Amino acid sequence: MKILIRGAGDLATGIASRLYGAGHKLLMTEIEVPLTVRRTVALSRAVYEGRAQVEEMLGILAEGRTEAEKIMAQGDIAVMVDEEAACREWFQPDVIVDAILAKKNLGTRIMDAPFVIAAGPGFTAGKDCNCVVETKRGHTLGNVIWKGSAIPNTGVPGNVAGYTIERLIRAAADGGLEPRVQIGDHVETGDIVALTGGVPVYAQMTGIVRGMLQAGVQVKKDLKIGDIDARAELSHCYTISDKARAIGGGVLEAVSGFEKMKDKFAIVVLAAGAGTRFGGNKLNAPVRNKPLYEHTLDRVQAFGAFPAFIVTGSEEIAGEAQKRGITPVWNRKPELGIARSLKLGLEETVKSRSGLKGILFSVCDQPGLDPATMQQIFRVSSLHPGSIVCAGSGGKTGNPVCWDASFFPELLALEGDEGGRQIMKKYRDKVRIVQADPEELKDIDRKEDL
Repeated sequence: MKILIRGAGDLATGIASRLYGAGHKLLMTEIEVPLTVRRTVALSRAVYEGRAQVEEMLGILAEGRTEAEKIMAQGDIAVMVDEEAACREWFQPDVIVDAILAKKNLGTRIMDAPFVIAAGPGFTAGKDCNCVVETKRGHTLGNVIWKGSAIPNTGVPGNVAGYTIERLIRAAADGGLEPRVQIGDHVETGDIVALTGGVPVYAQMTGIVRGMLQAGVQVKKDLKIGDIDARAELSHCYTISDKARAIGGGVLEAVSGFEKMKDKFAIVVLAAGAGTRFGGNKLNAPVRNKPLYEHTLDRVQAFGAFPAFIVTGSEEIAGEAQKRGITPVWNRKPELGIARSLKLGLEETVKSRSGLKGILFSVCDQPGLDPATMQQIFRVSSLHPGSIVCAGSGGKTGNPVCWDASFFPELLALEGDEGGRQIMKKYRDKVRIVQADPEELKDIDRKEDL
């Protein structure tokens, strides 16, 4: 697949290593003056050196689209100076990985690509990305988080050989950096390792200089400009770290899972109900400053990899859905029951998309549903073929529901207002429940539910 990695520092390069080894096509973006301390193991070095070799990978600076495509076509990694990742417009990546490691989101959106992965704190799965990979050293390093966020930044670096903050070399003053030692040099506590703005910077511990910013770069006081490793293994200065490989492994796991789901699932939104119990058109009722139905359309947009359809009789809803790439399916007779909507959506989806493994059916009146819950439903469905996977709480089932393709014939045979519940009762052993907050599962049936 085509993968865009935002950032090309040492951890981003560890991510690239895993993805490159798995055969994916990679484009990496960087800022104009990279501030990568462990630059000997970072492809960001290509920005000011033209090219950077890290283990088996070669990163080459590309000035534009034509150069980038040529570099990738020959099996290397293109690196571009593109802080806003505007290249995604022409690259059209299958996956975006935000590996800037800024401890906050600098602009990545869940809709920027069919699948978006973020590394480290500052992101929430289901809100601004599809999943988050943990970057903090410890038992959960490299874990893929499908709901929630990574451990918040503590401001204290991870423990390496018994040292934390002592490992860091920080600028003593604003100004240009003048290194007094090189990466790989042995230093003692109290040695002058650099000048910043003409002010000496002293080593806080004994060990090997594992990282140091490039000479001449302008820095601010207290900026991290270097790193000392007490383990004193020279090879560590020139090889991808265990931490970077672990994070890369988490990203590769997420990418591989997405690759397995891509083009295999679809979404059908049921939005043709008559609103009898509500006493009118409930889908246009305002909820948190916008019509109820727009909450569902916003969620569906987070899953650009899956074709989406909406069964409706409303011109307004159909028009808004089309703007977002969601195909309307018309149901002018909602009084005939939900089974009619379900079958119309199923027939249209199967007709337009062959080879589907499953379809997720979602009702349009659940404003609190978390996109992360939908993501988990797709993931469980992919891992467990032949299942009926739904959101729920405890042992109670709810919406949405993802139906394996093996159940399509029985869904097409439904009549009236029963929906798929009777099929779920028949195949209880096939039902898998993705746990969700009860508030997510609430639907709007009556005006007092608003």
